Amino acid sequence: MKILVINAGSSSVKYQLIDMEDESVLAKGNAERIGLEGSCLKHTPAGKETVNITAEFKNHEDAIKKIIEALVSPEYGVIKDMSRIDAVGHRILHGGTKLIQPVLINEQVVETIRENIDLAPLQNPANIMGIEACRRVMPDTPMVAIFDTAFHQTMPPKAFLYGLPYEQYEKYQIRKYGFHGTSHKYVARRTAQFLHRPLESLKMITCHLGNGSSIAAIRYGKSVDTSMGFTPLAGVPMGTRSGSIDPAILNYMIKKENMTEEQVYNLLHRESGMLGISGISSDFRDLETAAKKGVKRAQLALDVFSYQVKKYIGAYAAVLDGADCIVFTAGVGENTVCVREAACQGLDYMGVKIDPDKNQEIVSWKTKEGIISTADSRVQVLVIPTNEELMIARETMELVRSGS
Repeated sequence: MKILVINAGSSSVKYQLIDMEDESVLAKGNAERIGLEGSCLKHTPAGKETVNITAEFKNHEDAIKKIIEALVSPEYGVIKDMSRIDAVGHRILHGGTKLIQPVLINEQVVETIRENIDLAPLQNPANIMGIEACRRVMPDTPMVAIFDTAFHQTMPPKAFLYGLPYEQYEKYQIRKYGFHGTSHKYVARRTAQFLHRPLESLKMITCHLGNGSSIAAIRYGKSVDTSMGFTPLAGVPMGTRSGSIDPAILNYMIKKENMTEEQVYNLLHRESGMLGISGISSDFRDLETAAKKGVKRAQLALDVFSYQVKKYIGAYAAVLDGADCIVFTAGVGENTVCVREAACQGLDYMGVKIDPDKNQEIVSWKTKEGIISTADSRVQVLVIPTNEELMIARETMELVRSGS
């Protein structure tokens, strides 16, 4: 069975075409910097060099179309046509209270995803565009939606309830849902495998850091808390999202600036975070470059982000009654040395010791996977590249084969 996995993020679209007979990747790639200057598609057929395709991606649909063109290209494609694909698995951020398990996609499912755009304003529209683009090209191919909320459904009420009247939870299901579940689930399992330890024996803090970021406390393979909340806006400040703030700020801003609901929405989701603090970019690579040139607000943005990550690590160490390991993953977590260093700085009291050389060198390692803490660190610190696509492919295959 060959499965095409579409993983549309807020500023990128990752994809993999996977042969599930041996879980080998026939082709993979990433459409980067969507909506930003310098967008491109990096397409890698198995066993061949990466093809860099320069293209302007105004939106996610542009990126999806270019990905499909690459897969069937006579020059660097890997399949003759899309009929060779047995199923498509789509990463969907939020299904609300109705869609919390993998489901076969139909019009009702798409509509339910659309109904929850308010809960995931950056991701759900991108997910829908991915679904619609694929369905136009492969109308007879089964497609599955995998929801990021599912992994965090093991959180206890004391972790997912807010300090609101309980009736609001009962009536509207206002609670913490958590996101990036597919990534946290994969990384937790891979970490246990890498350490040669049973997943059920580990207490870990997984840090999925990218344009969208979340941190999770995982006890014995199950999520017990996570930084994102009712929507992906909560938690640490992100590329363009504010992260958690004092809610009274909104009333204050509305009065001071006479802001409309739409203006507040745009402020929190599209104008804040790293972009808002730095005034330069939402891309951490741009911020690193600017910071090295002495741009103070770029450095400030990096400092704010790293500080907030560190706070969650400390908080989740308390939730777990101590941690066996801290794991960094996703674009920023895997590639940004200064963020990992700053986030772990000063955590000696809980047994965290980073090896500066390993932290720097791992970026150049072929797998970018390994331990970056010292040999005498009581808490092991790792970089484990996430593979949401493989997790999605596994769950897609299971659902398609079951026919449910």
